[in-house]
Amino acid sequence: MSLFTNISFFEVSMALLFVGMAERLLLAYAPAEMVGAKGWLIRGEIEE
Repeated sequence: MSLFTNISFFEVSMALLFVGMAERLLLAYAPAEMVGAKGWLIRGEIEE
């Protein structure tokens, strides 16, 4: 039995939703040195 047979559509959709929300929160509240245009974590189009 494969590991992937036990993963449901609900679990996949909740994981994608959580990752999307975490990214939005990170881009909104993290310092620009971390997620700005030249950031080391996420390179985003953020007004500095």
